[in-house]
Amino acid sequence: MSRDCCRPDYDALFDDGAARNKLAAYRRNGPQGTTRTLLDAIIAEGVIGASVMDIGGGVGVIGVELLDAGASSVISIDASRPYLAAARQEIQRRGLGERATFHHGDFVGMAADVPDADVVTLDRVVCCYLDWEALVGRSVDRARRLYGLVYPRDRWWMRWSSGLVRAVSGLFGRARPFSIHSDRGIDTLIRAAGFVPVLTHRGLAWQTVLYRRET
Repeated sequence: MSRDCCRPDYDALFDDGAARNKLAAYRRNGPQGTTRTLLDAIIAEGVIGASVMDIGGGVGVIGVELLDAGASSVISIDASRPYLAAARQEIQRRGLGERATFHHGDFVGMAADVPDADVVTLDRVVCCYLDWEALVGRSVDRARRLYGLVYPRDRWWMRWSSGLVRAVSGLFGRARPFSIHSDRGIDTLIRAAGFVPVLTHRGLAWQTVLYRRET
């Protein structure tokens, strides 16, 4: 995944049309589903004055919501230029632009160049990355207090579904990166970095997990 030849074209997969639709849905309905669950858990832990890093931040939903809840700053990182542009547009529209910074690219490749944050989030990002150990390992190292993820459950029906998504999207020349990774492996890696779970919410397809660093 780290080599250019193996990296999906995220600008094509998550293009201007998709970004507009996502942003319009957010403006119309606010955060939904697992994103809302993750946000509620983070806010319950306290975010006043906290710095946030949102990896694979999409159109900026988590950044906007946590800034509104009292976070001091957000770093939004995304490999899709259209999504990053939509996030910038929304944060500036809300008058929050001075508290936000934006980085385009692969987080794993830039991890050494971004600062730590009190809160680090990956909302439906791990499933889009083949080398989950590098992604989780380098991102959890950047979290000072809270580390939150939304990712697919490691079950047979999800593995079957992920193969179907790749196959069908490949027929249209846009094979979507969608991988199911080991629940136990991800949890073990995060715990080894000094974190304990404070929320585990499992649905049929997706799970929302929030960890707190042990003191």
